[in-house]
Amino acid sequence: MSSVKLDNHNSLNSPHFPPLPLSRPLLMIGHGTKDPDGKQTFLDFVAAYQILDTSRPVIPCFLELTEPYIQKGVDYCVAQGYTDISALPILLFAARHNKFDVTNELDRTRQRYPELKFHYGRHFGITPNLLKLWQERLEVLDKPENNPKQIKRSETVLLFVGRGSSDPDANGDVCKFARLLWEGSHYKTVETCFIGITHPRLEEGFKRASFYQPKRIIVVPYFLFTGALVKKIFRITEEQKSLYPDIDMTCLPEMGIHPQLLQVVRQRELEIQQGQVQMNCEMCKFRLATMNDHTHNHDHHDHHSHHHHHQACDPYSKLEDYHQRIWKTP
Repeated sequence: MSSVKLDNHNSLNSPHFPPLPLSRPLLMIGHGTKDPDGKQTFLDFVAAYQILDTSRPVIPCFLELTEPYIQKGVDYCVAQGYTDISALPILLFAARHNKFDVTNELDRTRQRYPELKFHYGRHFGITPNLLKLWQERLEVLDKPENNPKQIKRSETVLLFVGRGSSDPDANGDVCKFARLLWEGSHYKTVETCFIGITHPRLEEGFKRASFYQPKRIIVVPYFLFTGALVKKIFRITEEQKSLYPDIDMTCLPEMGIHPQLLQVVRQRELEIQQGQVQMNCEMCKFRLATMNDHTHNHDHHDHHSHHHHHQACDPYSKLEDYHQRIWKTP
């Protein structure tokens, strides 16, 4: 498997942003990971964003799996005398964690601090910044040092790997992004797969990609930061290389600390401060399940509470089980 070293440009040397309209603190909320590398990369990302504009504090916190949790971030803001807080989920798509879990955690903090007002931002979603990021990454792979056999794009298949979600709307956005990346790229085709929960899984993705008899497969892990799942993608890619020895395989790294990501965070924070946050809720399964029960707020998703649980087994491992469960809500 080819090894590719990418230059994310030193984001700390990027031009500083002008001060925001409001000096309101920003909670940057990550999913959370037990992987030390993944946690540190997120903390470094938040630090890089803070340096670009020091007019207000930027506080890192996590939804689950590792500290500091959301409650601790809110405690810090309150201790500094703030009652208005911007909260931004550092998540690629609007799946259950964004629509459901983070908002519930913020609501729980109001039990301790009823005077607080949260201004909730939207996920990263499908943006020109992220599309440009991956287009630039793929251009690097055309260089002779990263493509010594000079394999043409028309002989190459992209294998786009999403995290996988129990929210069909988010899974659909992964497929849409993969398609947009492929359009006009001159690659033979793009196959979309996932590393967990939904289907097709990564191993099936390799089977589908090999069907086109490509000379090269480029694996695109659509992740913000490293962690157990990204490392799993690299490991499986290495295993697949032995199954398809005649196909050159390259696995790109996760996005990491990149100027395009920092720009997206800035856009999302400006939306929050200007009151322009909009969510695409039309295909949200939580909305569809509860339309007759309550109004779905497009600025803040207040779904019913639930308990986090991580089962050792994979309840979605069989495709038929997945189809039976996926449109159900807790």
